[in-house]
Amino acid sequence: MLSSFWSALGASVSAALVTLVGIYTIRHFEDWGRKYSIYFVCFAAGVLISVSFLHIIPKAFEMNTNAPVYLLGGFALLHLFNRFITAFVCERGVNPNFGIGLVPMIGIGFHSFIDGFVYSITFSVSMFTGVLATAGMVLHEFPEGIITYLLLLRSGFSERKSFLLAFFAASITTPLGMLVSYPFISQTNTSLLGALLALSAGALVYVGATHLLPQADKEPREYTLHALGAGILVSVLIVLSK
Repeated sequence: MLSSFWSALGASVSAALVTLVGIYTIRHFEDWGRKYSIYFVCFAAGVLISVSFLHIIPKAFEMNTNAPVYLLGGFALLHLFNRFITAFVCERGVNPNFGIGLVPMIGIGFHSFIDGFVYSITFSVSMFTGVLATAGMVLHEFPEGIITYLLLLRSGFSERKSFLLAFFAASITTPLGMLVSYPFISQTNTSLLGALLALSAGALVYVGATHLLPQADKEPREYTLHALGAGILVSVLIVLSK
């Protein structure tokens, strides 16, 4: 149990650091960040979707007979949350600080906080499951940091304030979510853990299929399909090597 705690904490801290690297990159190397962040998006989408279908979902089904219901629930809940954020942004559109910067920042912050829960859940199931989930999740933190910073900057905040707000919202919230959730998740039985794992899988599929891939479709560049395929291939090889 102690090893799963430190593994989950290490993964969440790694995610926070990758987010920080994304924020730092777009602030100091804006051209490079804008040019190559889409490849991280595509690779992360390939990993998240593949590991969900190849390992996390079958593992959840094995642990809980009602896992399909929770899988659908995880997907639907994240969709509804994103719809709520979108509607709230539109309602506040007259105020650029809310419509462009602060509200998306809150949404991303909550999403990153829930990411911390996913680390607690997957590493509580097994080290292998945790590592697979981490492989895709950590990579998608890089463009997320970039997006958060750019939205805040666009809404009128200074570079320094945008950097600090993006850091606290998109980076620090992940290990915080892990630390808050782990004491409760680590004490759950196998059936409940399977339900939580299915919820997490639904959320991961949602992020990969409806959040990351559409970004790639909006910005078709050479080799984006290669990056997506590389993410899928890496996932397949990891699962087969178990």
